[in-house]
Amino acid sequence: MLTDLDIYGVYLPGFFAIMLAAYLASVALRFVAGRLGLYAYVWHRALFDLAVYVLILGAFSALFLRFTK
Repeated sequence: MLTDLDIYGVYLPGFFAIMLAAYLASVALRFVAGRLGLYAYVWHRALFDLAVYVLILGAFSALFLRFTK
């Protein structure tokens, strides 16, 4: 299990690193989707972006747990 992160005296849960990595991957996917014009097929862009972030976060969490055992 990932322990707490100490960033200049501020303790953050270890899950924060996974959340940050998922956010950066989500931003990259948003950029690609915008450049390819995929948002023209999406009904609600913000809801779609949130769903993609949650899917990426779940995948990263599962991968982290798989490789840390």
